[in-house]
Amino acid sequence: MLERFKEDLECVRQRDPAARSIPEILFLYPGYKAVRMHRRANWCYRHGLYFPARWISQRCVRKTNIEIHPGATIGRRFFIDHGTGVVIGETAVIGDDVTIYQGVTLGGTGKDTGKRHPTIGNNVMIGAGAKVLGPFKIGDNCRVAAGSVVLSAIPDNCTAVGSPARVVRRNGVRVDNLDQVHVPDPVSQELCQLRMEIERLKKQLENKEK
Repeated sequence: MLERFKEDLECVRQRDPAARSIPEILFLYPGYKAVRMHRRANWCYRHGLYFPARWISQRCVRKTNIEIHPGATIGRRFFIDHGTGVVIGETAVIGDDVTIYQGVTLGGTGKDTGKRHPTIGNNVMIGAGAKVLGPFKIGDNCRVAAGSVVLSAIPDNCTAVGSPARVVRRNGVRVDNLDQVHVPDPVSQELCQLRMEIERLKKQLENKEK
């Protein structure tokens, strides 16, 4: 565990240009403090010490405003930049060399049981305010833009943007023209589908009456 703490400390120094010294990171960075506390809470959780695990987790929330369930599995060199408002659910799995920013949620939809939260691959960056909801995987080397809402799996080496998020770049190549004007309106599409369903049901009733 001590080796993991050292790796986490070093990854903050490397990824945050504002970090001036190791003592500054160690004592003043809430993201590093949250990861450090989670590693202790997760050890307790894995050894059946559920109350101490949750106690550490909730103490972390009060100190850092970052909530990581002690059951979440987090890989090496995990960096939470700024961190305010980050929430990570119980069955979330996070790979190595992942960076997330403030306001990110790795949560569930409330419809699933068992594995309810996302799996994040290696070397992934998730931008500020992004929400990743559901038991699917974001592949290795992916980027999720700030404010995106991800509701389905993303393949390796992709960039996802929007709400709901869509892949706009794969293996460094754009996959659409990022037209911001003629984006389909999801509400209009849903209303159109409802009208079509109503018409279909009307026809069925008319046929039965005949």
